[in-house]
Amino acid sequence: MWNKLLIPALVLGAASAHAAGLPGVTDGPGPNLVIEVADAKGAAKGKIVLDLYNDKAPKHVERLVGLAKSGAYDGVVFHRVIDGFMVQTGDVEFGKHGGDTARAGMGGSNLPDLKAEFNDVSFQAGTVGMARSQDPNSANSQFFIDLAPAEFLDNQYTVVGQLVDGWDVLNAIKKGDPAANGAVVEPDYMVKVTVQE
Repeated sequence: MWNKLLIPALVLGAASAHAAGLPGVTDGPGPNLVIEVADAKGAAKGKIVLDLYNDKAPKHVERLVGLAKSGAYDGVVFHRVIDGFMVQTGDVEFGKHGGDTARAGMGGSNLPDLKAEFNDVSFQAGTVGMARSQDPNSANSQFFIDLAPAEFLDNQYTVVGQLVDGWDVLNAIKKGDPAANGAVVEPDYMVKVTVQE
């Protein structure tokens, strides 16, 4: 299989600085994903809130909302976290907390892959994008949240939203090994994902 978010190797070193904070964003009309985060042992770490851009990527937003409402995201780990770059999660097939997550990042849902909905939103600190394989039309259930500006992803990945609350929680998600492309041992996970419309 494949790693769902491809990263040019030379960019990883360049994106090492932590973002100081979120750009000036306000919570839009939603829908919003509210994600309760816990560490590998189940201790609560807090909540993050993602405002989804239904006007920019309606099919991708519909997918995220549908998976969240069905409970598919509950218990899914943050399998890939690269300090100064991004946090990735959403592998509902191989990424369930408490199970064997060795293949996390290679799976998706039982729904068909989505056609890209590239738009005019730039990847900045807190931007939410859909992970995919080399095929631009292969996004399914996995998504990532940028920890710092990443304009090199613009028009390469579909932007689906923006973090609007919980920057401290996002930054505290357990980081992965840079030498292993950000793979996390005993990763934090999404305890519960709910939708506010």
